[in-house]
Amino acid sequence: MSTTPGVNQGNQDGKGMLDPSDGDDLLGGLAGKLGFRERLRRNPGLNIAYRVGVGVVGGAVLVLGFFAIPYPGPGWLIVFAGLAILATEFAWAERVLRFAKGKYDRWVAWLRRQHLAVRLLVMGLTCLVVLTTIYMLNVFSLVGGWFGIHWEWLKSPLPFLRS
Repeated sequence: MSTTPGVNQGNQDGKGMLDPSDGDDLLGGLAGKLGFRERLRRNPGLNIAYRVGVGVVGGAVLVLGFFAIPYPGPGWLIVFAGLAILATEFAWAERVLRFAKGKYDRWVAWLRRQHLAVRLLVMGLTCLVVLTTIYMLNVFSLVGGWFGIHWEWLKSPLPFLRS
């Protein structure tokens, strides 16, 4: 734990995590000091509207993350961000977030222990998912058209995406 003067370290739960119930976590502590959430809780209409808003935003981020998982980039980070947004208001989301993080960490640890051939196979399957998606979305035909290449086999098999 850092001992930088003037920085509130907060209470920790023994696992290195800040305990949000004590109001010392970054956003919860700030909101607690401002009384924002308490004012919303006192007004049932505002409270419901806020929870619905958190649910919609968190759900949208979560769905975006699920679509981004098989592709290069921060797919899992987006999923965890969506769950973290939902966990600010919903206890079930916090449980799912902890469960998902645990499973993800175990998957990464397992993959690191595997022989290079297994890791290459996983990477190859990931590339296959990406290339199949790009093909189905007609990206190959689109990019080929920029260079004057109009080969029939580059076009998506989905009729509503063919140009």
